[in-house]
Amino acid sequence: MRGFVFARGVNTRPRSTPAERLVAFVIRWLITAAGVWVAANLVGGIHLAGAESTLAVALILGLLNAYLKPLLVIGTLPALLMSAGLFLVVINTALLALTAWIAGKFDSVHFAIDSFWAAFWGAVIISLVSFFLSLFVSPDRIARNFRS
Repeated sequence: MRGFVFARGVNTRPRSTPAERLVAFVIRWLITAAGVWVAANLVGGIHLAGAESTLAVALILGLLNAYLKPLLVIGTLPALLMSAGLFLVVINTALLALTAWIAGKFDSVHFAIDSFWAAFWGAVIISLVSFFLSLFVSPDRIARNFRS
């Protein structure tokens, strides 16, 4: 058996295509939009109007979570370790408040948060809704069905 190599512990699954990554991104975006919508309907201090605003807020929040959250997690690692990860709620609250501030810069996006506690509970609800929806809807698995 010369020349035969056993791939042990190596991921032999082919890399995802650009189409698969796009489909997974859109599904994650819609899951986040559902979380934002639920939070806006349950928390009195969060104001959201229209499907377009919901999708825009979900896009802003998703981009902040993808690019800024890893930096915040690394920068606050001691606080995260001392709080057994509970400080992530504070980070999520800050990112939701930043999302509201950024959304306020656009006239077509109608999203506002009244207080820290509204942002806090909104962040908790968005996280829970996203977690539970992701248990039932796997963006990567669905995206693999789009392989050409």
